[in-house]
Amino acid sequence: MNQYLNQLAFGWYPYVALVVLFVGSILRFDKDQYSWRSQSSQFLRRRQMMIGSNLFHLGVLVLFVGHLIGLLTPIGVFHAVGITEANKQMMALLVGGIAGISALAGCTMLLHRRLFDPRIRKSSSWGDIAVLLLIWVQLVMGVWTIYYSIQHLDGTKMVQFMGWARDILTLRPGAAARLEDVDLVFKLHVILGLTLFLVTPFTRLIHIWSVPIWFLFRPGYQIVRSRSVGRVRDIPRNPPGPSIRPMASDAVTRAKARSGQAT
Repeated sequence: MNQYLNQLAFGWYPYVALVVLFVGSILRFDKDQYSWRSQSSQFLRRRQMMIGSNLFHLGVLVLFVGHLIGLLTPIGVFHAVGITEANKQMMALLVGGIAGISALAGCTMLLHRRLFDPRIRKSSSWGDIAVLLLIWVQLVMGVWTIYYSIQHLDGTKMVQFMGWARDILTLRPGAAARLEDVDLVFKLHVILGLTLFLVTPFTRLIHIWSVPIWFLFRPGYQIVRSRSVGRVRDIPRNPPGPSIRPMASDAVTRAKARSGQAT
């Protein structure tokens, strides 16, 4: 990859993807809130849905948080708690590897039912299938990077990506130069990740902004059941309480009936 393409992919494209992500999400929320949903197909076919969805979402959540913390946390913070570059690299390989394989297995199950179930395929838009394919390829790339990461157990390549992410966030112009000599699989992995940010406002991925994280921190609830549940209680015909006076129309009707009988 020549210098111009490297600058385009890792110097300018990140800002385009992030601006479209945030501005596009705000505009979609303002203009089309009805489409702000995951558009689940669970009611069409439950088979493969529960296992695949749980594996996929749990794995992706761990990967997202791991990448966020791993790339944006200064290396000095890790040193302060006794974690060296090599230790961080091993943690990323173990946790990221397990989460990546889990997410890939779940995504494969979801993609299979999306493509080969006639009812789900007919109800799916081209964007649904394209996004799922893009995520699947991204996960394959992520798992593939494990092979190359094992060759750099000292953590030097990881520090390069941390420096690149820091330079992007701080608007430093030389950020792209940090990734000139990394392996091609890492570059493709970064580009696909930025592309997912780019297409989020226009696809079902928009529901990531509505992840119910608050559900994890909700106050506890206690359900109390009565021991008499299930027994039929006798309800008196004339329950105690204030008597209800008849309406005026009913009284007039009864008075007319009596007068008619008297004649």
